[in-house]
Amino acid sequence: MSHKVIPIEAEPAAPSAHAHAPHAPRSLSRREWLKGTGVLVGTLAFPSILATLAPSRVWALEMQALDTHQGAVLLAFVKQQYPHKTLDDAVYALVVKDLDVKAQKDPAARQTLVDGVKQLDALNGSDWTKRSPADQARDVAAMEKTPFFTSVRTTAIVSLYSNDMAYAHFGYGAAQGDGGYLNKGFNDLAWLPNPPANASGPIPTDS
Repeated sequence: MSHKVIPIEAEPAAPSAHAHAPHAPRSLSRREWLKGTGVLVGTLAFPSILATLAPSRVWALEMQALDTHQGAVLLAFVKQQYPHKTLDDAVYALVVKDLDVKAQKDPAARQTLVDGVKQLDALNGSDWTKRSPADQARDVAAMEKTPFFTSVRTTAIVSLYSNDMAYAHFGYGAAQGDGGYLNKGFNDLAWLPNPPANASGPIPTDS
């Protein structure tokens, strides 16, 4: 295992014609990031597009308002809300990072997250992350109407998909620029089914 780690940072980039190309995250020594209240650590899957871009396969998320266990539960909860089998946990960790930032700024938001984690742990008697994926899925569905579920979901829908790592994984070519995607691989997302030809409509022209 490498002695360098990738610090997971919450700096989502809004999709636009001028978005920058995915870049390799910087790496830090372990001594540099062990400063927060909680830390999540993981390893990028190999082979994966993210592993080829990063200076190290080891990533770490430092939290200031949440502890390590709370971060782990939140990460597992987000994975159940937005499941992608091949998406690295490092991308899901961006959601936890943003939730931690919100918890730092708003005591009420932090309490909502803390209470939600306690409720989930109670379902397993101690650690909700130890429950089976099927049980976790049912637990998440049962909490759909709660403030905890809503808080996590509304953060995840932005954090999970609006960042360079997600763009690289899903094949979003934001670096293409103003040229658009009509003739530059707009339909090359292999993880989506092909729509019927009659659903696409006519191809626009400049004339």
